[in-house]
Amino acid sequence: MTIRLPAGDGELRAYEPREEPFAATPGTPFTSRTVFSAAHVVADPFADSTPDSPAAVDWDATLAFRRHLWSHGLGVAEAMDTAQRGMGLDWAGAAELIRRSAAEARSVGGLIACGVGTDQLAGSATLDEVRAAYEEQLALVEESGAQAILMASRALAATAKSPEDYLEVYGHLLRQSAEPVVLHWLGPMFDPALEGYWGSSDLDAATDTFLEVIAAHPDKVDGIKVSLLEARREIDIRRRLPQGVRCYTGDDFNYPELIAGDEQGFSHALLGIFDPLGPLAAEAVRVLDTGDAKGFRELLDPTVELSRHLFQAPTRFYKTGVVFLAWLAGHQSHFTMVGGLQSARSLPHFARAYELADGLGLFPDPKLAEERMKNLLSLYGVNQ
Repeated sequence: MTIRLPAGDGELRAYEPREEPFAATPGTPFTSRTVFSAAHVVADPFADSTPDSPAAVDWDATLAFRRHLWSHGLGVAEAMDTAQRGMGLDWAGAAELIRRSAAEARSVGGLIACGVGTDQLAGSATLDEVRAAYEEQLALVEESGAQAILMASRALAATAKSPEDYLEVYGHLLRQSAEPVVLHWLGPMFDPALEGYWGSSDLDAATDTFLEVIAAHPDKVDGIKVSLLEARREIDIRRRLPQGVRCYTGDDFNYPELIAGDEQGFSHALLGIFDPLGPLAAEAVRVLDTGDAKGFRELLDPTVELSRHLFQAPTRFYKTGVVFLAWLAGHQSHFTMVGGLQSARSLPHFARAYELADGLGLFPDPKLAEERMKNLLSLYGVNQ
């Protein structure tokens, strides 16, 4: 049987879906790498909400998806941009997500780290207000028992006048953190409001400031997450880190080579693409645990085309593809997103995402995925 998919040029083409999924079984955490999946939230499709209203979350489905990731040995990076922080999920919703997910992690023994930001601020803010907002969120994450990820702040980017302002704010937060944190450098391709982060649009100068923050407090930095989509820059930063500070790749374009590493080191992972790739990615890392880097690359390299498709410009809308694939895979009963973000990508984009994901065997029930894809196509007027 075939399914007719839009090719993007106004024509339809035939595609023959895969009949068997990729065989992956749940397993224990990994030994060679620490790996987090930045997980999406499942919206409540029956809530009477609008794009500007507070997020309505289906908590049962959202937590079930986290249990799915934990069952395969992955850690969960909670309340990150994959969960639509700043794109539909406000701080109140993120705080509830952190509390619920941290409690769920304790109940199943799952690894969890949670995003700390300043998104409770509205409008302009002073540096003191930015610092206080960070402190409020850091306190909640630490009280939940999760590890903290200090996320890049739109408010700080808008308020800071110099690299010294970043050094002051981050230095204050690191001095008071109870446990080592992960520092997250999110590039403007993910959030245009973060242009010039660390006090400069010159990435070399910004990198120097970033590393200066870490060098001043190496005992309070577990690791860094770099989301700049530049493999060479990440490798350079990785090689300049103090001893014991990890690099968690956030590069959804080049992750296989960065995780595999080279003779001078490797990256751990904290990736949005490991939301749809969870079981396959886990299988690949277990192969790497045996020392088989070639086998790891053979499993993970073919996934890059899908990741680059989902994360194509404008990159910040990659969340739409992530949730779309979760629906096709049966992890949720609907394709509805917080803030109506399901409309952010085109039908040809969805069709190609389906084809690439199906080719990788990502759908536990290929027939269900095919039926749901056909249902979506019919809403757009594509008859089979």
